[in-house]
Amino acid sequence: MMIIHSENKNNKVKNGLYIVATPIGNLTDITLRALDVLKKSDFILCEDTRISKNLLDRYEIKSKLISNHKFNERKNLSKIIDILKSDHVVSLISDAGTPSVSDPGAILINECVENNINIFPISGASAVSTAVSISGFNEKYFFYGFFPEKNNKLKEDFEKLANLNSCIVFFISPRKFNKSIKNIKYYFSGRKILICREMTKFYEEYTRVNVDDLEPFVPDPKGELTVVISEKLKEKNSSLILKESDKKNIQKMIKKLSIKDITDLISQNTDVPKKEIYNYCLRLKNEK
Repeated sequence: MMIIHSENKNNKVKNGLYIVATPIGNLTDITLRALDVLKKSDFILCEDTRISKNLLDRYEIKSKLISNHKFNERKNLSKIIDILKSDHVVSLISDAGTPSVSDPGAILINECVENNINIFPISGASAVSTAVSISGFNEKYFFYGFFPEKNNKLKEDFEKLANLNSCIVFFISPRKFNKSIKNIKYYFSGRKILICREMTKFYEEYTRVNVDDLEPFVPDPKGELTVVISEKLKEKNSSLILKESDKKNIQKMIKKLSIKDITDLISQNTDVPKKEIYNYCLRLKNEK
């Protein structure tokens, strides 16, 4: 069993890998602890050194940068592990937000686990939690990540996501979003949607509409969109349990389950009062 040790009480940074969250837009949205760890790091792994340098220069952080992105992370792996084994402090950051959440990091983290190297999370900004926090939707959510390029896979994933009884959060480019509006309307009709652009930046923009009223962006805005779709709506009438097909299904359930258990199952997908469902099932049970 691998035991993860925290930092020393005298505020010295222990050797190991630090997963450091950085701002998603506004450079002042960084924690004091993140700044402290980055300043005390021997090396900082980053996706794009040009982007990361803007943040590091602002806070006069002089640690050595190593480019580490999805195209070279496997190639860099042995080199970084050797550095970590040599008792160095290494921080991993992404271009924005929390590393290894739809960004490079998982491969290195797993290799550190295999080599019994300490890993420490330095919490902070995340586009996912930031968008969900202002959505006003159900607190239960599913994070998908970035949508694929191929349209056939896009439809397949939309269909799976549409069956989830929770909010759905994903990243998507404006161009791909515009091309996907027809599918979004088809699979998520009746739900609400929050589209976040340039979060925490000067030109931040939030669009709240019903999915059925979605319109394409004209022209395509820059940057990635963080999209939150509300939870699946429950049925608000009792027609669900009055259909002949549903009646037959309930009759089959009666042979295996108690009326109470059947009532609990049905009530999860409808706003019909439990008492009404219970009485309906009871009548079916007593039918000859």
